[in-house]
Amino acid sequence: MSEVKKVVLAYSGGLDTSVMITWLKEHYNCEVIAFSANIGQDEDWDAVREKALKTGASKVFIEDLRDEFVRDYIFPTMRAGAVYEDRYLLGTSFARPLIAKRQIEIAQQEGADAVAHGATGKGNDQVRFELGYMALDPTIKIIAPWKDDKWTIRSREDAIKYAELHQIPLTFQREKTYSEDANAWHISHEGYDLENPWNEPGKGIWTYTNSLEDAPDQAEYVTLSFEKGNPVAVNGESFGPAAIVAKLNEIGGKHGIGQIDIVENRLVGMKSRGVYENPGGAIIYEGHRAIESLVLDRDTYHYKQQLALKYADLVYNGQWFCTLRESLDAFVDTTQQFATGEVRIKLYKGNAFTVGVKSPHSLYSEALATFEEDSVYDQKDANGFIRLFGLPIRSEGLRRRGAK
Repeated sequence: MSEVKKVVLAYSGGLDTSVMITWLKEHYNCEVIAFSANIGQDEDWDAVREKALKTGASKVFIEDLRDEFVRDYIFPTMRAGAVYEDRYLLGTSFARPLIAKRQIEIAQQEGADAVAHGATGKGNDQVRFELGYMALDPTIKIIAPWKDDKWTIRSREDAIKYAELHQIPLTFQREKTYSEDANAWHISHEGYDLENPWNEPGKGIWTYTNSLEDAPDQAEYVTLSFEKGNPVAVNGESFGPAAIVAKLNEIGGKHGIGQIDIVENRLVGMKSRGVYENPGGAIIYEGHRAIESLVLDRDTYHYKQQLALKYADLVYNGQWFCTLRESLDAFVDTTQQFATGEVRIKLYKGNAFTVGVKSPHSLYSEALATFEEDSVYDQKDANGFIRLFGLPIRSEGLRRRGAK
């Protein structure tokens, strides 16, 4: 890599990125600007700023991106119905493109010629960060210390030793703990005893949610209002994007909603085991599915289910800033023009059940669906329909029998 004069580092304040400020200055002899994104994680941001400056950052940017995160990244993915490998609600996946976007904006604003991140070469986040950088500023230099020949730190203990040698303050317990990523949408837990998929997650792992044993024995009902596919109110009270997720996290967390334990296929080829908590997300997805069941015609609904799989892959693989995802958004936006209504959801011991749904744009007709006597649907019409619909199957059956 050619000479680097100024780099913007995606800075979390954790062990690795704290070490990286000093390491970048030592090995690249460059100015380091630290950038932290507030996307809903619980942090002492004053402490984060102070630590970055003490560690050698020339400037620190701490940006509140919570509403943008929910409005422009979480909700479009939810409206698409995207779920990775049937269960993962993509909580870490769509956070990285947003961080990369703001990081590039700061780099351009500050005249930096490089950006850096703390993701390792074994995970998905390296791809998500770097594809974002490439899409938004294809000329900028990218420094990924974990993949750099100069980087000799190979373990947590190596990082601790480096920090102690360079008097970098450590703000964590030395005991072995889980690798966690938290934001407004979810929290993930990986590593430690979870690396063996036979081990059940311990009761103490849950952060956003109660364990099922500690969840209330009494069910709770929540009414969720949607406008054009976006949740806008809870029990009749309106909320902004980040606030409504926070409210549903609180309600759902109490009942142990949204606990997911999955062995997933990483983009880099390996399988990894992750435990996720998505209390608000699970409620929103449940409600959104119920609204769509009323307002979408059969062909659109089924085709949208197919595209949801592709959308999930694009988000998981870090391809947020690509023409295909933006084109899928155009399709999704069309399908959501009538996705307005209310859903009543029952929460109990980790489960969220839709028990009532209504929409001013509903395609559901009691007059057509009733099992009672009606004058709307002539059942004799089905005879000719079935003969025509079944003609290819009947022809195949005759061929198998050898009949002419």
